[in-house]
Amino acid sequence: MAENKPEWVKMKPSEVEKIVVDLAKKGETPEKIGLILRDTHGIPKAKLVGKKIGTILREANLPVASNKEVVSKKIKNVEQHLSKNKHDYTAQRSLHKNIWVANRSG
Repeated sequence: MAENKPEWVKMKPSEVEKIVVDLAKKGETPEKIGLILRDTHGIPKAKLVGKKIGTILREANLPVASNKEVVSKKIKNVEQHLSKNKHDYTAQRSLHKNIWVANRSG
């Protein structure tokens, strides 16, 4: 169910779907696609024009990474960073938070 679209959003739902599919084919994640829609196309939420980004990607038969996969990838990247930067306490905190999220969703 689409929410009321603001008057200043001039794009049609089909145009938004095309942009989402094109960005996904370029390798962008759904989170990044949302940011691109907001920052470059002036669409605050893809849901306002009809469907969520994940739904659009599933209908186009494009792979959508689960939350667990995304968190595991973040954990791996932070661990690699910490192996080179042992005193990066902000990254250590981020690692702990991501591990906590992975254990809660697991």
